[in-house]
Amino acid sequence: MLATQFRTSPTPVRFALYRLVGEGLVADHARGGLQVPLLNEVALRDLYDWMERLLLMACDRNLASAEHRHGTSDATLNGDMAKRTWQLFDAMARATMHDSLQRAICHANDRLAPVRRAKQSLVKQTQDELSQLMTCWQKSDIPALKSALRDYHEHRKKLVPCIVSLLSERAEDLH
Repeated sequence: MLATQFRTSPTPVRFALYRLVGEGLVADHARGGLQVPLLNEVALRDLYDWMERLLLMACDRNLASAEHRHGTSDATLNGDMAKRTWQLFDAMARATMHDSLQRAICHANDRLAPVRRAKQSLVKQTQDELSQLMTCWQKSDIPALKSALRDYHEHRKKLVPCIVSLLSERAEDLH
């Protein structure tokens, strides 16, 4: 179906899907096909913790150089909250100039993107939290940025049971 939709042969589509399996973004259920795996509470809490730790490492790499901050600040002001969050964390990763850390943050960011979209109704102060993170980032206030990142992730870890329940309900609605 995807090969037809993208007007290509099935081979590159198959390779792309299995690359997503290798990245953990898609699960292979043999005869049941490929599916985006649902996160359970432990896995989601671990993912939030991992993203927090990666971003704190990025802060420790003195990421807030002026060229990176100002080059990305306009982009992060556009779009919905999930996209803005992804853009900010991606900008922080790129500013580290550390390839392995950038890839790890990008991977975690991609895994959290659908979660961010699904939970938008659960987190009322997302705009305020993101504005605080952005302000700290733009001012190169690394101690305040690290504190805001900890608060941001702690708030989400407390919501994990509600988020997982919401994701499960949405998955059931698709079947």
